[in-house]
Amino acid sequence: MTATGKKLSWLALPALALCTSLFASETAIQAAVEHPSRTAANTERDQYRNPTATLSFFEVRPDSTVVEISPGAGWYTEILAPLLHQQGKLYAAHFPANSSSEFAQRSRAAFSEKMASHSVYSKVQISEFAPITGVQIAPDGSADVVLTFRNLHNWYMQGGEDAMHIAFNHFYQALKPGGVLGVVEHRLPEAKRDSNWVQSGYFPQSLAIELAEQAGFVFEASSEINANPRDTADHPRGVWTLPPSLRLGEQDRDRYLAIGESDRMTLKFRKPQQQ
Repeated sequence: MTATGKKLSWLALPALALCTSLFASETAIQAAVEHPSRTAANTERDQYRNPTATLSFFEVRPDSTVVEISPGAGWYTEILAPLLHQQGKLYAAHFPANSSSEFAQRSRAAFSEKMASHSVYSKVQISEFAPITGVQIAPDGSADVVLTFRNLHNWYMQGGEDAMHIAFNHFYQALKPGGVLGVVEHRLPEAKRDSNWVQSGYFPQSLAIELAEQAGFVFEASSEINANPRDTADHPRGVWTLPPSLRLGEQDRDRYLAIGESDRMTLKFRKPQQQ
Protein backbone atom coordinates (compact mmCIF):
# COMPACT_ATOMS: atom_id res chain seq x y z
CA MET A 1 0.00 0.00 0.00
CA THR A 2 1.28 3.48 -0.82
CA ALA A 3 1.82 6.14 1.81
CA THR A 4 -1.24 7.93 0.42
CA GLY A 5 -3.27 4.75 0.75
CA LYS A 6 -2.19 4.36 4.37
CA LYS A 7 -3.18 7.96 5.06
CA LEU A 8 -6.59 7.47 3.52
CA SER A 9 -7.20 4.30 5.51
CA TRP A 10 -6.35 6.06 8.76
CA LEU A 11 -8.61 8.95 7.84
CA ALA A 12 -11.43 6.48 7.22
CA LEU A 13 -11.20 4.98 10.71
CA PRO A 14 -13.19 7.71 12.56
CA ALA A 15 -15.95 7.54 9.94
CA LEU A 16 -16.00 3.74 10.22
CA ALA A 17 -16.20 3.95 14.01
CA LEU A 18 -19.06 6.45 13.77
CA CYS A 19 -20.98 4.21 11.35
CA THR A 20 -20.44 1.23 13.64
CA SER A 21 -21.65 3.20 16.66
CA LEU A 22 -24.75 4.46 14.83
CA PHE A 23 -25.58 0.95 13.65
CA ALA A 24 -25.20 -0.42 17.19
CA SER A 25 -27.46 2.30 18.58
CA GLU A 26 -30.11 1.73 15.93
CA THR A 27 -30.00 -2.01 16.63
CA ALA A 28 -30.47 -1.35 20.35
CA ILE A 29 -33.38 1.01 19.66
CA GLN A 30 -35.07 -1.58 17.47
CA ALA A 31 -34.64 -4.17 20.23
CA ALA A 32 -36.34 -1.75 22.66
CA VAL A 33 -39.17 -1.20 20.16
CA GLU A 34 -39.65 -4.98 20.14
CA HIS A 35 -39.44 -5.32 23.94
CA PRO A 36 -42.18 -7.64 25.26
CA SER A 37 -43.28 -5.14 27.91
CA ARG A 38 -44.80 -2.86 25.25
CA THR A 39 -48.57 -2.92 24.91
CA ALA A 40 -50.20 -4.16 21.72
CA ALA A 41 -52.19 -0.95 21.33
CA ASN A 42 -48.99 1.10 21.34
CA THR A 43 -47.07 -1.11 18.94
CA GLU A 44 -49.91 -0.73 16.42
CA ARG A 45 -49.02 2.97 16.19
CA ASP A 46 -45.37 2.36 15.27
CA GLN A 47 -46.36 2.74 11.61
CA TYR A 48 -47.19 6.40 12.26
CA ARG A 49 -44.59 7.26 14.90
CA ASN A 50 -41.57 5.47 13.40
CA PRO A 51 -39.75 5.20 16.74
CA THR A 52 -36.55 3.50 15.57
CA ALA A 53 -35.85 6.06 12.83
CA THR A 54 -36.98 8.96 15.04
CA LEU A 55 -34.80 8.12 18.05
CA SER A 56 -31.85 7.35 15.77
CA PHE A 57 -32.25 10.77 14.13
CA PHE A 58 -32.19 12.37 17.58
CA GLU A 59 -28.93 10.51 18.39
CA VAL A 60 -30.33 8.58 21.34
CA ARG A 61 -27.90 5.83 22.45
CA PRO A 62 -28.21 3.11 25.10
CA ASP A 63 -25.82 5.08 27.35
CA SER A 64 -27.57 8.46 26.91
CA THR A 65 -29.12 10.55 29.65
CA VAL A 66 -32.52 11.45 28.21
CA VAL A 67 -35.30 13.73 29.42
CA GLU A 68 -38.72 12.95 28.00
CA ILE A 69 -40.94 16.01 28.36
CA SER A 70 -44.63 15.50 29.16
CA PRO A 71 -44.65 11.73 28.53
CA GLY A 72 -48.44 11.45 28.90
CA ALA A 73 -49.48 7.81 29.16
CA GLY A 74 -45.95 6.65 28.34
CA TRP A 75 -45.99 5.71 24.66
CA TYR A 76 -42.35 6.62 24.12
CA THR A 77 -41.44 5.70 27.70
CA GLU A 78 -42.24 2.09 26.82
CA ILE A 79 -39.32 2.25 24.37
CA LEU A 80 -36.93 4.58 26.17
CA ALA A 81 -37.07 2.68 29.47
CA PRO A 82 -35.75 -0.66 28.16
CA LEU A 83 -33.31 1.12 25.85
CA LEU A 84 -31.69 3.08 28.69
CA HIS A 85 -32.22 0.58 31.51
CA GLN A 86 -28.70 -0.84 31.65
CA GLN A 87 -26.34 1.97 30.69
CA GLY A 88 -28.35 5.18 30.43
CA LYS A 89 -30.70 7.31 32.46
CA LEU A 90 -34.26 8.43 31.78
CA TYR A 91 -36.03 11.40 33.35
CA ALA A 92 -39.78 11.48 32.65
CA ALA A 93 -40.80 15.10 33.22
CA HIS A 94 -44.51 14.74 33.95
CA PHE A 95 -47.13 17.08 35.43
CA PRO A 96 -46.14 18.51 38.82
CA ALA A 97 -47.42 16.47 41.77
CA ASN A 98 -49.12 19.56 43.22
CA SER A 99 -50.94 20.49 40.01
CA SER A 100 -54.40 21.98 40.55
CA SER A 101 -55.71 20.29 37.40
CA GLU A 102 -57.69 17.09 37.97
CA PHE A 103 -56.65 15.87 34.51
CA ALA A 104 -52.98 16.43 35.36
CA GLN A 105 -53.34 14.60 38.66
CA ARG A 106 -55.06 11.62 37.01
CA SER A 107 -52.52 11.52 34.21
CA ARG A 108 -49.54 11.58 36.57
CA ALA A 109 -51.10 8.95 38.85
CA ALA A 110 -51.74 6.64 35.90
CA PHE A 111 -48.17 7.15 34.68
CA SER A 112 -46.75 6.43 38.14
CA GLU A 113 -48.85 3.27 38.31
CA LYS A 114 -47.49 2.21 34.91
CA MET A 115 -43.92 2.82 36.10
CA ALA A 116 -44.57 0.49 39.03
CA SER A 117 -46.05 -2.23 36.83
CA HIS A 118 -42.84 -3.73 35.38
CA SER A 119 -39.20 -4.01 36.37
CA VAL A 120 -38.12 -2.41 33.09
CA TYR A 121 -39.35 0.94 34.50
CA SER A 122 -37.56 0.59 37.84
CA LYS A 123 -34.86 3.13 36.98
CA VAL A 124 -37.10 5.76 35.41
CA GLN A 125 -36.87 8.98 37.41
CA ILE A 126 -40.11 10.95 37.41
CA SER A 127 -39.33 14.66 37.44
CA GLU A 128 -41.68 17.56 36.75
CA PHE A 129 -42.38 20.05 34.00
CA ALA A 130 -44.82 22.93 33.69
CA PRO A 131 -44.41 25.33 30.77
CA ILE A 132 -45.86 28.35 32.56
CA THR A 133 -44.51 28.15 36.10
CA GLY A 134 -41.30 26.34 35.18
CA VAL A 135 -39.98 23.32 37.09
CA GLN A 136 -36.55 21.72 36.94
CA ILE A 137 -36.82 18.76 34.56
CA ALA A 138 -33.35 17.36 35.33
CA PRO A 139 -30.11 18.59 36.90
CA ASP A 140 -28.56 21.45 34.95
CA GLY A 141 -26.17 20.32 32.23
CA SER A 142 -26.90 16.63 32.79
CA ALA A 143 -28.82 15.54 29.68
CA ASP A 144 -27.49 14.30 26.35
CA VAL A 145 -30.94 14.50 24.76
CA VAL A 146 -34.22 16.26 25.59
CA LEU A 147 -37.25 14.94 23.70
CA THR A 148 -40.74 16.33 23.25
CA PHE A 149 -43.43 14.63 21.20
CA ARG A 150 -46.56 16.51 20.07
CA ASN A 151 -46.57 18.98 22.96
CA LEU A 152 -45.81 22.42 21.49
CA HIS A 153 -49.43 23.14 20.60
CA ASN A 154 -50.57 22.42 24.17
CA TRP A 155 -48.05 24.79 25.70
CA TYR A 156 -48.86 27.50 23.17
CA MET A 157 -52.58 27.20 23.88
CA GLN A 158 -51.87 27.49 27.62
CA GLY A 159 -49.57 30.47 27.61
CA GLY A 160 -48.59 31.61 24.13
CA GLU A 161 -44.99 32.52 23.37
CA ASP A 162 -44.23 33.29 27.03
CA ALA A 163 -44.87 29.67 27.96
CA MET A 164 -42.80 28.50 25.01
CA HIS A 165 -39.85 30.67 26.05
CA ILE A 166 -39.94 29.18 29.55
CA ALA A 167 -40.11 25.67 28.13
CA PHE A 168 -37.23 26.04 25.69
CA ASN A 169 -35.09 27.75 28.33
CA HIS A 170 -35.59 24.78 30.65
CA PHE A 171 -34.61 22.38 27.89
CA TYR A 172 -31.48 24.42 27.19
CA GLN A 173 -30.54 24.51 30.86
CA ALA A 174 -30.90 20.73 31.32
CA LEU A 175 -28.75 19.83 28.31
CA LYS A 176 -25.01 19.38 28.27
CA PRO A 177 -23.10 21.56 25.79
CA GLY A 178 -23.46 19.76 22.46
CA GLY A 179 -26.67 18.05 23.61
CA VAL A 180 -29.65 17.50 21.33
CA LEU A 181 -33.21 18.79 21.58
CA GLY A 182 -35.55 16.60 19.54
CA VAL A 183 -39.00 17.93 18.63
CA VAL A 184 -41.86 16.09 16.94
CA GLU A 185 -45.05 18.08 16.42
CA HIS A 186 -48.20 18.22 14.30
CA ARG A 187 -47.17 20.46 11.39
CA LEU A 188 -49.23 23.43 10.30
CA PRO A 189 -48.74 24.37 6.61
CA GLU A 190 -46.85 27.65 6.52
CA ALA A 191 -49.58 29.19 4.35
CA LYS A 192 -51.96 28.84 7.31
CA ARG A 193 -49.71 30.60 9.83
CA ASP A 194 -51.60 33.88 9.44
CA SER A 195 -54.95 32.19 10.04
CA ASN A 196 -56.64 31.32 13.34
CA TRP A 197 -54.61 28.14 13.85
CA VAL A 198 -53.94 28.19 17.61
CA GLN A 199 -56.77 25.84 18.63
CA SER A 200 -56.19 23.43 15.72
CA GLY A 201 -53.57 21.30 17.47
CA TYR A 202 -51.11 22.02 14.67
CA PHE A 203 -48.03 24.22 14.97
CA PRO A 204 -45.96 26.16 12.41
CA GLN A 205 -42.52 24.67 11.83
CA SER A 206 -41.04 28.11 11.27
CA LEU A 207 -42.29 29.29 14.68
CA ALA A 208 -40.90 26.20 16.43
CA ILE A 209 -37.48 26.97 14.94
CA GLU A 210 -37.71 30.67 15.83
CA LEU A 211 -38.55 29.95 19.47
CA ALA A 212 -35.81 27.35 19.87
CA GLU A 213 -33.22 29.66 18.35
CA GLN A 214 -34.31 32.48 20.67
CA ALA A 215 -33.43 30.18 23.58
CA GLY A 216 -29.93 29.70 22.17
CA PHE A 217 -30.35 26.47 20.24
CA VAL A 218 -28.86 25.91 16.81
CA PHE A 219 -31.27 24.38 14.30
CA GLU A 220 -29.33 21.47 12.87
CA ALA A 221 -31.64 19.34 10.74
CA SER A 222 -35.19 18.37 9.89
CA SER A 223 -36.48 15.01 8.76
CA GLU A 224 -39.56 13.79 6.94
CA ILE A 225 -39.57 10.54 8.96
CA ASN A 226 -43.00 11.38 10.40
CA ALA A 227 -44.46 13.22 7.43
CA ASN A 228 -47.93 12.38 6.12
CA PRO A 229 -48.75 14.10 2.81
CA ARG A 230 -52.39 12.91 3.04
CA ASP A 231 -53.00 15.25 5.99
CA THR A 232 -54.24 18.68 4.91
CA ALA A 233 -54.29 20.02 8.51
CA ASP A 234 -57.79 21.36 7.80
CA HIS A 235 -60.31 19.29 9.74
CA PRO A 236 -63.55 20.10 11.66
CA ARG A 237 -62.08 19.18 15.06
CA GLY A 238 -58.50 20.07 14.27
CA VAL A 239 -55.83 17.41 14.59
CA TRP A 240 -58.11 15.44 16.92
CA THR A 241 -60.36 14.66 13.94
CA LEU A 242 -57.71 12.16 12.84
CA PRO A 243 -56.82 8.89 14.55
CA PRO A 244 -56.26 7.97 17.25
CA SER A 245 -58.76 10.52 18.66
CA LEU A 246 -61.37 10.42 15.86
CA ARG A 247 -63.42 13.15 17.56
CA LEU A 248 -66.20 12.95 14.95
CA GLY A 249 -66.99 9.39 15.98
CA GLU A 250 -68.52 7.44 13.11
CA GLN A 251 -68.89 10.51 10.90
CA ASP A 252 -66.49 10.07 7.95
CA ARG A 253 -64.57 7.57 10.06
CA ASP A 254 -63.24 5.58 7.10
CA ARG A 255 -62.05 8.78 5.44
CA TYR A 256 -60.01 9.84 8.46
CA LEU A 257 -58.67 6.35 9.05
CA ALA A 258 -57.46 6.38 5.45
CA ILE A 259 -55.58 9.64 6.12
CA GLY A 260 -53.96 8.17 9.22
CA GLU A 261 -52.25 10.12 11.99
CA SER A 262 -51.15 13.70 11.44
CA ASP A 263 -48.38 15.13 9.31
CA ARG A 264 -45.51 15.81 11.71
CA MET A 265 -42.36 17.87 11.67
CA THR A 266 -39.27 16.19 13.13
CA LEU A 267 -36.66 18.78 14.15
CA LYS A 268 -33.20 18.42 15.68
CA PHE A 269 -31.60 21.30 17.58
CA ARG A 270 -28.26 21.41 19.35
CA LYS A 271 -27.00 23.33 22.35
CA PRO A 272 -23.72 24.95 21.27
CA GLN A 273 -20.48 23.53 22.65
CA GLN A 274 -19.24 27.02 23.52
CA GLN A 275 -21.46 29.09 25.80
